[in-house]
Amino acid sequence: MLGPKLFSPFTLSGVSLRNRILIAPMCQYSAVEGCMNDWHLIHLGNLVNSGAAMVTLEATAVLREGRITYADVGLWDDTTEKALGDTLCRLRRWSDTPIAVQLSHAGRKASVEVPWLGGAQLAPGAERGWQTEAPSTVGFRPTHSAPLSLDRDGLRRVRRAFQSAARRAMHIGLDGVQLHGAHGYLLHQFLSPLANRREDEYGGSLANRMRFPLEVFDAVRAVVPTQKPVTMRVSATDWVDDGWDIGQTIQFAEELERRGCTGIHVSSGGLHPDQKIPVGPGYQVPLARAVKSVVKIPVIAVGLITSFEHAEAIVSTGDADLIARARGILYDPHWPWHAAAALGGRVHAPSQYLRSQPRLYPDLFDHES
Repeated sequence: MLGPKLFSPFTLSGVSLRNRILIAPMCQYSAVEGCMNDWHLIHLGNLVNSGAAMVTLEATAVLREGRITYADVGLWDDTTEKALGDTLCRLRRWSDTPIAVQLSHAGRKASVEVPWLGGAQLAPGAERGWQTEAPSTVGFRPTHSAPLSLDRDGLRRVRRAFQSAARRAMHIGLDGVQLHGAHGYLLHQFLSPLANRREDEYGGSLANRMRFPLEVFDAVRAVVPTQKPVTMRVSATDWVDDGWDIGQTIQFAEELERRGCTGIHVSSGGLHPDQKIPVGPGYQVPLARAVKSVVKIPVIAVGLITSFEHAEAIVSTGDADLIARARGILYDPHWPWHAAAALGGRVHAPSQYLRSQPRLYPDLFDHES
């Protein structure tokens, strides 16, 4: 008898996954000058021992000015590379869970306070604030300082920064790269007509609005070996009239597939404060299903996938190939263990944890040799 599909193996490029559960990037806003520290080691140590098949590191800025907050992780120079590499090395001593990184530039949503201190924009000249950059001089909110519009030199600088960060990711041994094209950050800003008001070849038509994100993808794909995945996280809709929508997302996904993208991680929203999101269990799964219907590369669904049975249904019916957990796994770090117990699957766990439930679940764990 076949077991649950959620706990069947999967291959992403040349990376072997033990099951179909991924951990999505989650910003911790705890870095110092872009450098990971002991908090990240504790946090990520928890996640790599969760039983999930792969962990993707939080949005990692490719330039200092591309950070969301002053406390974001970065990968823009030797110092930030060493900090991330040291953390990765220590994690790898105790876990063989694949670890990827999400590379990001916040664009007009940069230079804000950390969320637990209110998340307000820090204007240029303010303590810890800086001048933001974007496709156009349109702020995220009317009260925000306007970003500078990236000129050709600026576009070249950002494109090279993404490529350089990808090289650094490969140098320290990360297992893959995800490009952040969602949640209202720079690549999403180029895609959406609500943020991109350019009149050159990077604005206007869909082909023009896709141009810069695709150039960034090509630059990153060129320096990441084919046996390692390069995926794109997208917001499939802005949830605002006349914005980016699922039809445009499908065309973007098709173009990414043609260029060698390994997978599409389907989220939504984040670009405009007027968004109206119909939040509910699995509210983004129909968007993943729509993308899955037109591409052959893997599709990842995310967003309030909380029940074990729902997660199993998503992958077993083909709505998506994999599911991702984010904030929910902070609340329940062993959700994959519990899902395996409920569905009759098996999960990988450290030998040190095998005594946790030997009577209830004697066949639940695969242990390390």
